Amino acid sequence: MSGRVLMFVGAHPDDETFGPGGTLARYAAEGVRVVYACATRGEAGSAEPDELGGQRWAELMSAAKALRLAAVLLLGYRDSGMPGWPENRHPRALMLAALEDVTREVVAVIRSERPQVVITFDPIGGYHHPDHIAIHQATVRAFHMAGDPAQFPGVGAPFSPQKLYFWIPPRRILKVRVALLRALGRDPSRAGRNGDVDLASVARMRFPVHARIRLSQEALGRKLAAVRCHASQIGPPSLTRRLLGPLARLLGRSELYLRAAPVPEPVRLEADLFEGLA
Repeated sequence: MSGRVLMFVGAHPDDETFGPGGTLARYAAEGVRVVYACATRGEAGSAEPDELGGQRWAELMSAAKALRLAAVLLLGYRDSGMPGWPENRHPRALMLAALEDVTREVVAVIRSERPQVVITFDPIGGYHHPDHIAIHQATVRAFHMAGDPAQFPGVGAPFSPQKLYFWIPPRRILKVRVALLRALGRDPSRAGRNGDVDLASVARMRFPVHARIRLSQEALGRKLAAVRCHASQIGPPSLTRRLLGPLARLLGRSELYLRAAPVPEPVRLEADLFEGLA
């Protein structure tokens, strides 16, 4: 695996863990250089955003060690929070940033790290988070522009990644969670710690699956260790978490991806994101 580089481009500390964390851990264990390009420090959702951003970044550093990431790169934007939050209006909020500017930042890290494979969010950002959607859009553009010397001249030497994947949230677990919330008399359209995540609509979304990455016990264990690092985002113990925990561990032994580029073969399920590469 010498010389192989995998890059995940996300929006916040914890996206690397609650998203494709098992995949990142698996490839790191196989000797691949695994890099996380993170757009923000995760400041939103607190009366003391700078303090929270520092805490979340420290949690990310701990999670990166658990996953064995080779590098974590900060793009320098600010967490926008969910739609309607006051943080939406911050002048450095990622959701307000010009797409061209964010694309330039992602091109810069692609040209610097030279990954063969790039992962980012799906088009709805997993659960309609505006920062996730913004980084998805910028990463798609950057993937196609990074190898073109006419694009962003002076921002590193041109380099073309070979494959682009979108991480797909585990729909089976989401459906079970929606059913469980309803059974407990709670509204799944107002889920999350702040009641602003519509899990019901997310669970109904359908994206094609082109790759299924199976996780070893080591990779799964490292992902769970990374989850524990993000203490500020886990929240207090709850009945829902206690009921879902064993099921999530059972169903979470693989992670799913849509292959955005190159266009995949119709009925071909990949088991390796580097499949077909020299």
